[in-house]
Amino acid sequence: MTAVRTCLSKYVDFSGRAQRSEFWWFYLFNIIGSAVANVIDTAVLGFPALSLIWMLGLILPGIAVSVRRMHDLDKSGWWIFIILIPIVGVILYIYWFVQRGTVGPNRFGPDPLAGEGTMAAA
Repeated sequence: MTAVRTCLSKYVDFSGRAQRSEFWWFYLFNIIGSAVANVIDTAVLGFPALSLIWMLGLILPGIAVSVRRMHDLDKSGWWIFIILIPIVGVILYIYWFVQRGTVGPNRFGPDPLAGEGTMAAA
């Protein structure tokens, strides 16, 4: 829950770094929430109202944590758009996001795993 709270509190903060666990826990939270919203939409409403609200509410924090994750790898946040390249972009995106971030401080800030950032090592 700490990772999700961090991502939501940094709603549109594109600066700094995000460790792997912060990104992946937020991603899991987003997938589970989307699935629950989809089930409720299908069973009760018959149209994707909750799913749309969920998606619109979490798109900015999702982009922000992705940019901060790229910063942890010492890459520009603009690299998140590589996912738009079919197949190769998705594979590269996943490969980068499962990698350990830069050890020690980099040009985007202190190492979050060293306890110097906003989130201590988990």
